[in-house]
Amino acid sequence: VQLQASGGGLVQAGGSLRLSCAAKGRNVADSATMGWYRQAPGKQRELVATMTSSGITNYAEFVEGRFTVSRDKSKNTVYLQMNSLKPEDTAAYYCNYNAYWAGREYWGQGTQVTVSS
Repeated sequence: VQLQASGGGLVQAGGSLRLSCAAKGRNVADSATMGWYRQAPGKQRELVATMTSSGITNYAEFVEGRFTVSRDKSKNTVYLQMNSLKPEDTAAYYCNYNAYWAGREYWGQGTQVTVSS
């Protein structure tokens, strides 16, 4: 499984960005959980938001209703709509695909989000 992420960039505080990540390959299963993690310089990678195949979402506390994760299962694509961005949201955002029942987990290459104050 290969994950192709896009949508990062530079935005001013209070602005919005939408990240996309498409899962490609012969073994892609729409029953996998997909989502987003992030890693700022000098910090550990942390959960941002995930969505199961049945639509159950899990958000980090710092999201505070500003971000929305969604999926298009027909396209094996997960999205992250980020609104009211803050400078502390600056990080590399990584797409994640987790077929936990099969012990398979994959990561995208990371897309940089930079929020200026």
